[in-house]
Amino acid sequence: QVRLVESGGGLVQNGGSLRLSCAASGRTFSTYPMGWFRQAPGKEREFVAVITRSGGTTYYADSVKGRFTISRDNAKNTVHLQMNSLKPEDTAVYYCALEYSTLVPGTRADEYDYWGQGTQVTVSS
Repeated sequence: QVRLVESGGGLVQNGGSLRLSCAASGRTFSTYPMGWFRQAPGKEREFVAVITRSGGTTYYADSVKGRFTISRDNAKNTVHLQMNSLKPEDTAVYYCALEYSTLVPGTRADEYDYWGQGTQVTVSS
């Protein structure tokens, strides 16, 4: 069993920054790709970023490319999402997820097997 716990969300002004963290327990963390997704009210959950097992390769949604950075610390079983130049449209609940079934970093929510409870990010205009 895997447990993921996100932290670091909050309220920030337009143009501000936040750093989200996700702590993992229960399995060998470094074996699996890790992703971040978000879900705004009334919208489907959408891909934000993914990082490979070693952390050597990352992929981003076009909407966050150049503003967000995903990273991981396998020694501490954590993955982070540094979010800069935040916009009101970034407002959502952010979820971290672990991809257990395949080692190929995915961009679809249905490719992920374990999810955290989510952390709210609100960007005021």
